[in-house]
Amino acid sequence: MSNRKYQLRKKRHKRVRHKITGTPSRPRLVVFRSLTNNYAQLVDDEKGIILSSASDLKNKSKATKSERAKEVGAEIAKKAQEQKITEVVFDRNGYKYHGRVKAIAAAAREGGLKF
Repeated sequence: MSNRKYQLRKKRHKRVRHKITGTPSRPRLVVFRSLTNNYAQLVDDEKGIILSSASDLKNKSKATKSERAKEVGAEIAKKAQEQKITEVVFDRNGYKYHGRVKAIAAAAREGGLKF
């Protein structure tokens, strides 16, 4: 990845983070995607803690990245339901709402989370 793309993504993320924060009742759902894996976290910004997280690191299937992203979204929704969290603030982390980011969001919505 070029340094310029990374800088632009970080600039977008910084701009968005000034507007949204996570609370204990409505945490921030943060999405991160690397070249090979997908990650999602529920963050309480008031206390500065991660409430739960999900990733496809342990998933050794031959599924595509987007299919694995759907599994991550379903997993984070399940963990949120266990903690009695129904509403979240979606933080796409400066990425375009497309592909894997969109797949995580769609699967989380299907799992019962409201954005």
